[in-house]
Amino acid sequence: MFNRTILSLLIILLMGITVNVSAQQPTWHTSTQLEDRPLFTEDFTKEEFASRRAKVYDEIGSNAIAVIQGAGAPKGYQHFRQSNEFYYLSGIESPDAYLILNGNTREATVYLKERDARREYGEGKLLSFEDADLVKELSGVENVGSYENLISDLNKLSRSSEVSMVFTPQTPYEQLANTRSMAMRTERDMEANPLETNPMRYKNFLNELGNVTSGMEVLNLDPIIDELRKIKSPAELKLIRKATNLQGEVIKEAMRSTEPGIKPYQLEAAGKYIYWYNDVQGDSYYALIHFAKDAYQNHYHGSVREAVDGDMILMDYGADYKYYTSDLGRMWPVNGKFNPVQKELYNFYLGIYNAILDNIEVGLTPVQVMEKAVVQMDKVFDETRFSKEKYKQAAREFIDGYKERTASGNIGLGHGVGMSVHDVGNLRVPIEPGMVFVIEPQFRVPDENIYVRLEDMIVITEDGAEVISDFLPRDIDSIEKLMKEEGLLQKYPVPVDE
Repeated sequence: MFNRTILSLLIILLMGITVNVSAQQPTWHTSTQLEDRPLFTEDFTKEEFASRRAKVYDEIGSNAIAVIQGAGAPKGYQHFRQSNEFYYLSGIESPDAYLILNGNTREATVYLKERDARREYGEGKLLSFEDADLVKELSGVENVGSYENLISDLNKLSRSSEVSMVFTPQTPYEQLANTRSMAMRTERDMEANPLETNPMRYKNFLNELGNVTSGMEVLNLDPIIDELRKIKSPAELKLIRKATNLQGEVIKEAMRSTEPGIKPYQLEAAGKYIYWYNDVQGDSYYALIHFAKDAYQNHYHGSVREAVDGDMILMDYGADYKYYTSDLGRMWPVNGKFNPVQKELYNFYLGIYNAILDNIEVGLTPVQVMEKAVVQMDKVFDETRFSKEKYKQAAREFIDGYKERTASGNIGLGHGVGMSVHDVGNLRVPIEPGMVFVIEPQFRVPDENIYVRLEDMIVITEDGAEVISDFLPRDIDSIEKLMKEEGLLQKYPVPVDE
């Protein structure tokens, strides 16, 4: 009996070992899933997109439709990024898509390309017309149409007695590293070129849309989307905070890594490591890393000069994180220690800067904020001992400029930030929760090409103004303390012989 029991136990044990060994047999892969990238955003619910579309229906009315063109397929080896406007209303990231919002039925229809099996074989799955049920389930849009029916459906709507107007954006769509103002600059450059005769993509779309909806009045959808985007939802604020944290860490690392002889593109390289390690979509704007007098041209970029002991650096470099960005600026001395002149002018500027920050309140207009701020600015001026008359004169003119613009009513606090680094929406109105903006006063001493600028992200909540970039050092002592830490570029230099 005893031997049989032992034998039985040994058999069970051996069977277990056999099963266990079998389960751990080596294979080519451990992962079983073919793809793991999501086919639809995980940052927003389909209910939030539906809520945005509902607000558009409310604005355009029951006798109108809105038509939005998605971004085209990328040229060459580039990741696809949807346009801000299309993504904001649908969350769908398929190239060359179209979205029709019907104010009469209050239903959305997205038109997608037919599946390109060869491309999917090589590049992975993309939501296509054949995925209509899946698209509706993921995004919450009510209908999915094919390219084949797009024009005929628009023709049918234009002949309908139920709708008489079509709304569509009438400015260039925003995409990666391209604000509306920059896109319009590109358009002006094209118009000035005598051999560039093709219209921009959005204008060609406007022309074609007018042709297929003849008889319908074409109206501008931009003001409606702009005002919706001005007030950020909790989900949007979460991404904006993440983008701000990333940019702040990039600037902190640049401070640590700064030393005489470093070059702007090397500081940018450290920033790119932090951005790309954290899965950004790309640069939201080119790196503005200004050494010495380069800063006087406030959007100068692509510098190759070495940092010289005694110079000041200005850095402003943002990332596009899941369609949202931030905008921050900081200055610091190359050698890690502010000299007397740098302390004098920086501290004066910081006092002016804080005068604006301190007076931002919910319910106030920018003019009302500045009316309070300029009183505080005068106190900063009176308490500053300037080493040169030209510095004192420049400081006086700086403050007087604020006073004049405040008195005329022609003043804002800065610019909005969100899906675009210079975001849309009218901010010259009473401040309300959900707004996100920066302030960026610019102080200059022309005779010596001195330029001073800081920039911080401000989120307006029910409790007031929150400076979400306050973790990034702004005062002299904190900057100098941070610069004593060892930087990434010193820990891991990567010299390459010519």
